[in-house]
Amino acid sequence: MRADKPPHLEEAPAPDEEEILTPEQLAEVWAAEAPEPAGPVANLLSSLVALGLGLAGMLLSLKLGLGTPAEPRPGMWPFIVSLVVAVLSVVQVVIGRTGGKDGEKFSSYSWYAAIGFATLIGMVLLMPVVGFEIPSLLLCFIWMRWLGGERWRSATMYSILIVAAFYAIFIAALGTTIPRLF
Repeated sequence: MRADKPPHLEEAPAPDEEEILTPEQLAEVWAAEAPEPAGPVANLLSSLVALGLGLAGMLLSLKLGLGTPAEPRPGMWPFIVSLVVAVLSVVQVVIGRTGGKDGEKFSSYSWYAAIGFATLIGMVLLMPVVGFEIPSLLLCFIWMRWLGGERWRSATMYSILIVAAFYAIFIAALGTTIPRLF
């Protein structure tokens, strides 16, 4: 395996024509290569962390104001999303505690989610200061290059195209009031 690409992006060798697997055989191969299950304690703890994030999101969005369905305020959609996260977390705590078959143990790649979340928070903090273009470009580039394993050239090109598309949709077409440089 190459050290610069996450395992989900490694290119598997093409099977010979004689080695084509049936769906059952393929499921057996995947089960044999699967990481160890996390177990009920890890499932409970991860559900409680998600519940905490959902409750925090609900409290923060209440501070923004919810408004009404006819005239929503800035906190309406963050509140709805946070509510869904909290409800699903409670369901996972109640029903999914016996898990262990579906959840995976944490590995070095588990940090990718924390890095993604931290860079997203960084983008939110930078947007009011320098606009959305630079933080969005940096976020896309970091996610594609280091979290996604893209090459420098493609990560740069895709990041520019994505930010340009968001600019065209949300600023040029919809006329939203996102903080921006241009």
